[in-house]
Amino acid sequence: MVKVNSQGHLTIGGCDALTLAKEFGTPLYVYDVGQIRKQFRQLHRAFAQTGLKYAISYASKAFSVKAIDQVVAQEHGHLDVVSAGELMTAVAAGFPMKNISFHGNNKTPAELELALKQHVGTIIIDNFYELELLAQLLDNKNTRVNVMLRLAPGISAHTHEYIQTGQVDSKFGFDLASGQAEKALQLVLANPHLNLLGYHAHIGSQIMAVDGFTALVKKMVQLANTWYEKYGYQPQVLNFGGGFGIKYTAEDKPLEPAAFVSSMAKTLKDEIANTSLKLPAVWIEPGRSIVGEAGYSLYTIGARKEIPGVRTYLSVDGGMGDNIRPALYQAQYRAVLANNPLGKIHETVTIAGRYCESGDILIEKQELPVNAPGDILAVLATGAYGYSMASNYNRVGRPAVVFAEDGQAKLVVKRENSSDLTRLDLDYE
Repeated sequence: MVKVNSQGHLTIGGCDALTLAKEFGTPLYVYDVGQIRKQFRQLHRAFAQTGLKYAISYASKAFSVKAIDQVVAQEHGHLDVVSAGELMTAVAAGFPMKNISFHGNNKTPAELELALKQHVGTIIIDNFYELELLAQLLDNKNTRVNVMLRLAPGISAHTHEYIQTGQVDSKFGFDLASGQAEKALQLVLANPHLNLLGYHAHIGSQIMAVDGFTALVKKMVQLANTWYEKYGYQPQVLNFGGGFGIKYTAEDKPLEPAAFVSSMAKTLKDEIANTSLKLPAVWIEPGRSIVGEAGYSLYTIGARKEIPGVRTYLSVDGGMGDNIRPALYQAQYRAVLANNPLGKIHETVTIAGRYCESGDILIEKQELPVNAPGDILAVLATGAYGYSMASNYNRVGRPAVVFAEDGQAKLVVKRENSSDLTRLDLDYE
């Protein structure tokens, strides 16, 4: 929901968006930290009502900087990382290593070594190559590490094909139908260095209905019971991943994340009652639903190009370099004028980026009040996969990041300048 102050300006975390743009420049990522905390606390309350043991593990691939890791720790969340870089960001943030899970479909030997050195709480094993690597690394160590098996459950979420991850034909996880998952289970159970916590599955992203998750819960419980009867192994944890959808445009009708929790919990209890299993802890991995709607991208409007009878292009000082999602998989956003977010609609324009690509279009059709060059445009719900997927295309520095809370703004990531862009370059003589 758009919030305004007494001057009619857009506010973010109690801060005037125009003031933020003036102080920190544009393009600028701004996060409403109170909204992030609200998402965590709603999930904690939802789980408390179920009576289940649980963990809310923030998927840091959505947005990974020291400041967000610190907020996650303050809100008693766990953290998922998928690379050495995300792990070392957590280390730099002082995040508790025991509450970190390490994901990824192609972890390198160096990354696994780093995870062991940093005493990461849980390694999510994705494939046989990784299982063998981990076994080799642990062979001469007098230690055990907690692991989970990532399964490909054969369930496809109703979302874009690029962000479906639970179907049979996926690069992620051990396939069930072929017997790969059961073979992996046998290998893990036979290895004295591996302490199997349980099973993990993730069916996709930007999911708007509970049916995919209830189907996943049923399938995982049935599987866990079958393997319990066969191998005597009872999972301590079932991790159902994340992927809860958020509102990008008026067409999106997302559920509150708490609705997914209550539905999964009820299904889990009903299914467990028909087995010999004890009730496991439930882990979830929200990323987008934690930070997505809390994030805003502020741009300065520049050039206007009017093509009579065709369209009007309104260009801004950012684009695909700071938000690749529209170009990558046709993600849709909406925007408001920061100085008049509730103003009367005057025109419909196409919001174009500054990058040298015809496909650098942030929003195809955006209704706006009367506007002029120099006005600040705020694109809403850009908190997930904006900064984390940003690039230096056209040798443009990545924007700064500001956290806003209770009317106070704090710079948490500096803007990149030309010196930053050439810092790693070497002379050729």
